[in-house]
Amino acid sequence: MSSSPWLARSDQPSRIGNLHRRSLYEFHIKNDAKMVPFAGYQMPLAYGNVGQGASHAHVRTDAGLFDVGHMVQSNFRGHTVTAFLEWLTPSSLTSLAPYTSTLSVLLNEKGGIIDDTVITKHSEDAYYVVTNAGRRDRDLAWFKEKLEEWNASDSAKSGKVEHEILEDWGLVALQGPAAAQYLQRLTSFDLRDLTFGKSAFVPIEGFNLHVARGGYTGEDGFEISIPPSQTLDVTKLLCNAPVQLAGLGARDSLRVEAGMCLYGNDLDEDTTPVEAGLSWVIGKERKETGGFIGAEGVRKHLKDGPPRRRVGFIVDGAPARQGAQIYSSPQKELIGAVTSGIPSPTLGKNIAMGYVKSGFHKKGTEVDIDVRNRMRKAIVTPMPFMKPNYWRG
Repeated sequence: MSSSPWLARSDQPSRIGNLHRRSLYEFHIKNDAKMVPFAGYQMPLAYGNVGQGASHAHVRTDAGLFDVGHMVQSNFRGHTVTAFLEWLTPSSLTSLAPYTSTLSVLLNEKGGIIDDTVITKHSEDAYYVVTNAGRRDRDLAWFKEKLEEWNASDSAKSGKVEHEILEDWGLVALQGPAAAQYLQRLTSFDLRDLTFGKSAFVPIEGFNLHVARGGYTGEDGFEISIPPSQTLDVTKLLCNAPVQLAGLGARDSLRVEAGMCLYGNDLDEDTTPVEAGLSWVIGKERKETGGFIGAEGVRKHLKDGPPRRRVGFIVDGAPARQGAQIYSSPQKELIGAVTSGIPSPTLGKNIAMGYVKSGFHKKGTEVDIDVRNRMRKAIVTPMPFMKPNYWRG
């Protein structure tokens, strides 16, 4: 075991049937959580008699704490690690400042998205990477294959790359406009210096924790990585008033309002980042030079335009859910499908996102969406549906 607490490892999470139970399972049960299967884990959907709408609203007005420990946390280290990760992703990591994060994508050979990921650069030789639980097996097999390929090549002459999975580490997301004020009470670190997309090791009531400013809700907040032995104590510390525990239900509606993708709904291996509206994760110079896996397919879409595009909608009458078919209006040509949709608790409107044929993606375009065998009018609307409240200093 490494002497560094950041690199410490523990055993695999426990299983019940085909589902993993994370270390906070009993904590959730004691807090009257409704546990549901999600990405191979038993995770909290909601707590007690607090409905999804109320939980959602509390995060928008105060602060909520989400257990996202099912996500896969990894460290990549080595003298050639920056070049390796720039081969695996289209991001410009060479120019990324230390302790700065970027959203990125792992791409297959065709340019399709294997997974979306957040990459945090600690130094030229060390990165912290978070990937999705539902893609764990695919991602880890891909990392293993590409690491072996890289380390056997001339590219690794100046140093091989190592991958370490932070197995069973906790990860919690403290989100909402009151998050910073609450967390500041627990640390001497000036959180005003930790702007959106930055991270640091922060002393929190005797714990030294990796804290990244950001999240998945469109609100200000923090994602806090916690060693296995400290996960329960830190979580208890963070969930006192005004902070409420929040589950997957609120997390999903918050991320849709923020226009954020969920892998398996809005992203898959047949979708390029250009189609997904994620061209901004591709480094400016890398759009020209390529050099990453899947570059040919991605650059073709950048040059010629993608055949379809992810867009947002405001939907009349009833919420359009995943799979609802989208038709041109008034021609009734099938032009796409909804990938995520909810009645927005904040806006009081039915919102959705999905893919449509290029040419039907412009703001204000009217379409018809088949919602339970009834055509509903919808208008293409820019995302995010609500203005983000990130702390930029």
